[in-house]
Amino acid sequence: MAIDIHWILDEASLARHCTDWRRLPFVALDTEFMRVDTFYPIAGLVQVGDGERAFLIDPLEIRDWSPFADLLEDPNVVKVLHACSEDLEVFLRLTGSLPVPLFDTQLAAGYLNLGFSMGYSRLVQAVLDIELPKGETRSDWLQRPLSPTQISYAAEDAQHLAEVYRVLQPKLSADKQAWVLEDGAELVANLRREIDPDEAYREAKLAWKLSRQQLAVLRALCAWRERQARERNQPRNRIIREHSLWPLARTQPDNLVDLARIEEMHPKTVRQDGETLLQLIREAGALPPAQWPEALPQPLPLESTVLLKKLRAVGQREAERLQIAPELMLRKKSLEALLKSGYPDGPYQLPDNLKGWRRTLMGEALLAALEA
Repeated sequence: MAIDIHWILDEASLARHCTDWRRLPFVALDTEFMRVDTFYPIAGLVQVGDGERAFLIDPLEIRDWSPFADLLEDPNVVKVLHACSEDLEVFLRLTGSLPVPLFDTQLAAGYLNLGFSMGYSRLVQAVLDIELPKGETRSDWLQRPLSPTQISYAAEDAQHLAEVYRVLQPKLSADKQAWVLEDGAELVANLRREIDPDEAYREAKLAWKLSRQQLAVLRALCAWRERQARERNQPRNRIIREHSLWPLARTQPDNLVDLARIEEMHPKTVRQDGETLLQLIREAGALPPAQWPEALPQPLPLESTVLLKKLRAVGQREAERLQIAPELMLRKKSLEALLKSGYPDGPYQLPDNLKGWRRTLMGEALLAALEA
């Protein structure tokens, strides 16, 4: 069946359509973007599906996105997306806004026990028995004109996403629907909390092995890398490669020759930023002990896997009872934070990142499992 495709190429048309969409109970949203050599995604197309038609908005022609931002923030219109973390970045970059309430069809499939982390094509096949073409996922979405196959691919995404929502949403119990929206709100909240450059060192590989003085150097390097990536709009690894950070902080080279010998240190980085890096290392390395970060906790030992299995079993039992994909129940980070709160002998405390329905339904059972 041919899809009814409408192009939106100017701001007056976008504003008019946004007014219409805000009268609907839901809209399906998708984006096509490029992100090869940039820190931020570059929008190539924004698609909207209302269940009857597919609308293709050309972001290369639109400057005023305020009507679309108002649609994203309208609490009376459910925004339907699929596996949407990168789409959210596109919307935030384009409009300054993020979709609320957010219904992620990948999450909904998990709550209906259709499968965990299902790709869009597989979900459309499972729910609508439609096989989508796969050829345009990596094509150039900034070229103009777009090819007929690109246009068809983008329109199908918006159309079928709306259809998938209409099938999945009525199958969810009231509780499960609330949980999908709760998880969607958490995705949005996480993106709003932009990484604090001065805290980026906590996520660096092997950071826990460094002394507090070395962590001060790592903190300075990671903060500079994060700020430069945003300022230059380049991927973080273009600024300094991930694998160079730890040896830089550990050995603290004081000349360009030693800097160039650091693992995976790119010659261009040495040429372009070498003196800056040496200065950062000198200054951070000379900080007094009172300004050093606290030591980072070591990873849980291998023996803790016995307790992790006990905790996962709590989630597994609840998943079977509720008929939910077990992977959705308890996140590894939450379980590890719970164990770290009191390992090995307790007492244990539920971590802040175990929230909402998961904390309510499983919090006490998790603590009981650790005491058994």
